[in-house]
Amino acid sequence: MAGAFLMPFGLYNLTKQGVGRQRASLRRRLLSVRFSERRVVPMGLFSGLFRARDAPQNRTSGSAYSFFMGGSTSGKRVNERSSMQMTAVYSCVRILSEAVAGLPLHFYRYTDNGGKEKAADHPLYFLLHDEPNPEMTSFVFRETLMTHLLLWGNAYSQIIRNGKGEVIALYPLMPDRMNVERDSKGQLYYEYTVSMDDAPTVKGSTVVLPPTEVLHIPGLGFDGLVGYSPIAMAKNAIGLAIATEEYGSKFFANGAAPSGVLEHPGTIKDPQRVRESWMSQFGGSANSNKIAVLEEGMKYTPIGISPEQAQFLETRKFQINEIARIFRVPPHMVGDLEKSSFSNIEQQSLEFVKYTLEPWVTRWEQTIQRSLLSTGEKSRYFVKFNLEGLLRGDYQSRMNGYATARQNGWMSANDIRELENLDRIPTEEGGDLYLINGNMLPLHQAGAFADKTTTGEEDSDEKILELESECGDGDGTGGTDAVPQRHHRRG
Repeated sequence: MAGAFLMPFGLYNLTKQGVGRQRASLRRRLLSVRFSERRVVPMGLFSGLFRARDAPQNRTSGSAYSFFMGGSTSGKRVNERSSMQMTAVYSCVRILSEAVAGLPLHFYRYTDNGGKEKAADHPLYFLLHDEPNPEMTSFVFRETLMTHLLLWGNAYSQIIRNGKGEVIALYPLMPDRMNVERDSKGQLYYEYTVSMDDAPTVKGSTVVLPPTEVLHIPGLGFDGLVGYSPIAMAKNAIGLAIATEEYGSKFFANGAAPSGVLEHPGTIKDPQRVRESWMSQFGGSANSNKIAVLEEGMKYTPIGISPEQAQFLETRKFQINEIARIFRVPPHMVGDLEKSSFSNIEQQSLEFVKYTLEPWVTRWEQTIQRSLLSTGEKSRYFVKFNLEGLLRGDYQSRMNGYATARQNGWMSANDIRELENLDRIPTEEGGDLYLINGNMLPLHQAGAFADKTTTGEEDSDEKILELESECGDGDGTGGTDAVPQRHHRRG
């Protein structure tokens, strides 16, 4: 037990299962927190069995409930895995998980002048931006956790720290095996159930993890501690979509013919044999459009409802919109372009970023800062997803916006080139200069130029008067006509 660690989706045994000595040594250096330092609770043979899957179970001492999957009103059993077989659910989950995973994620520090800069020298920058662990990239890690968050309503990841308390690795954990509980002192702790596939050496047990070793991103929930599954909350809508799809499949598998009844005027000795003979000759899509010959007064009467009367296509369309509504994904992103046009599709895409992605991104940012940063680091560092790439308009709109920013002095040439993924212009060539139009002044100096011009004209008039006065006194004859002549010239 001393060589086992919690790894992706469970446990990993370093000393067995054919792991070489070099790899085991690397694992030991990387994952310094041993399993022996945690409490392992043995699990009984029938523990967890025969539990009512439709009934909520209290997960904490508060009001947090986790809804287990059960049968829907359509008669179809809905859970996280069966719902992914529905194309609309799969499409919505894939769109959101890939969107969050593909966003640039950077780790910043505050500067003394109130700005920010990338903290590339901090260990968390490499973990969040490049590789959270040696087995997956940042994209795969975030995609996996976001998928868990959309299906189960919670995303869990084990935090591996070194002797100094620094985070050195992050491994995702399966949310359907995690329980959030409170101890006798009211403190939260996490119980992770170990399965047979994780580590055969510790089968039938649960691992207790403190909150400092779990990165937990909860979705919408009752008490803010545990989120509830969107699949569970909308299982009736998803069950109806699954039932509709199954109805269509069976309808076409039956040769696109409704079910019916074979009527015979007498008594049939072996009805099972007649039924099997009819199905072998006329059942299935391969036998469609065949002509049946009925003997002894036998008659075929259809009893099934046609797809048109059942509004089959309308129901399937509505369920696609219903599922897209659950995940707040615009219908055009899941292939429904019926109500999309050239004039509104760009606005719908912007609303997707603002009202769908931004709340999820905020959950990620705040949870990462709360769980991975120490108390002293929270005032100096922060995590930020860059959504600007998704909010960019067409080329002409971007150029007009850049021109306005450049002329008004709040963006330099390098600021613009960085947003367009272009190389920087050297500082000595003016790449970092902030320019502004020369005819623009601060508000409190709005009349300064006019005042200066008026004062200069008055001073010029005074000098002309003095000059003419001196000239008039000098010759003794033109002094009386000097002022009228001056006004005549200006008038």
